[in-house]
Amino acid sequence: MAWGNQFLWVIYPYMILIIFLVGLYYRYQTDQFGWTAKSSEMLEKKKLRWGSNLFHIGIILVFFGHVGGILIPKKWLEALGVSDHLYHTMALSIGSAAGLLTLIGCIILVIRRFSDVRIRRTSSFGDMLSIVLLTLIVVVGMAATLFNMTGSSDFDYRETIGPWLRGVIVFMPDYTLMNTVPVIFKVHIILGLALFAVFPFTRLVHMLSLPIKYLKRSYVVYRKRQ
Repeated sequence: MAWGNQFLWVIYPYMILIIFLVGLYYRYQTDQFGWTAKSSEMLEKKKLRWGSNLFHIGIILVFFGHVGGILIPKKWLEALGVSDHLYHTMALSIGSAAGLLTLIGCIILVIRRFSDVRIRRTSSFGDMLSIVLLTLIVVVGMAATLFNMTGSSDFDYRETIGPWLRGVIVFMPDYTLMNTVPVIFKVHIILGLALFAVFPFTRLVHMLSLPIKYLKRSYVVYRKRQ
């Protein structure tokens, strides 16, 4: 049991990190023209517009919520005047809303990807895998949030998962912190780390390509034909 915990919470994260970094380097060196999210807008627009907008708005909020709740130590927030009650109220209200937006967006995109024949035939295995994995992560994350909302335990991830993850980042992980973490949270973390392993080999890499050059490029002028 101890060895299994060490593998999951010490070895596994660094395996994922190596795959992530090596995969990104390999992808960039061998497939720069494919470093993008292939657009299927010409095949179907309505579901894409709703699904994509809901997903991106929700996932951005979820990302910053995770940063604030896990990467920022609890004592720092308390020093800024953010009490436990205020934090949990904001986390449950804003976090639940953001998670719901993300989940609805994911469901729309999954249905679109698998039900539309033309989109399904032009989709790669990576396209299918990434959206299904994202949906699973969101579903499990929402289930974990619901687990905390029911008040069935006094579990506080800021005292266990937060310190563990910060330890991983500074190469000093303490796997014993994960001993008391409920299974639903562990599954969420394992799936979340797995997403980083497939990240370099799917369309998700477009997240790392910010269109900074567009900010200083010349305007494209369109004129009516006389």
